[in-house]
Amino acid sequence: MPLNMTKIAFSAESPGSLRAWLESHPEEALMTTRYLPTRHAEMIGGSLYWIFEHALIGRSPILGFSQREDGRWHIRLEPRLIPVQTKPKRAHQGWRYLTDEDAPRDLAEGETAGDAMPPKLARELAKLGLV
Repeated sequence: MPLNMTKIAFSAESPGSLRAWLESHPEEALMTTRYLPTRHAEMIGGSLYWIFEHALIGRSPILGFSQREDGRWHIRLEPRLIPVQTKPKRAHQGWRYLTDEDAPRDLAEGETAGDAMPPKLARELAKLGLV
């Protein structure tokens, strides 16, 4: 099983704006990170799970990694956002690993994020220890 990672959807105003940014890239979307993940070889074929408003809201499959001229790294992503069942996730800097067992499931065809728990409600229930 490939390894996944989580990252905040920094500067995204909404899940729709994140989707628009991803889809604006024809071949692959590039995210920049300072360091190459130690377990990068395990992550090819995994996904980057996006955190928005303290919840995992979607994922983008990881195509690979490439180094930039300035020494930083690109995380090469498929230019699409696959919606997942909303799951509370605290914000963090950089990225974190996520195993398949801990990853939320993809939403079924025809199922919308509104059918799953809204991020704000999921966050409040998590604070209460109910999810």
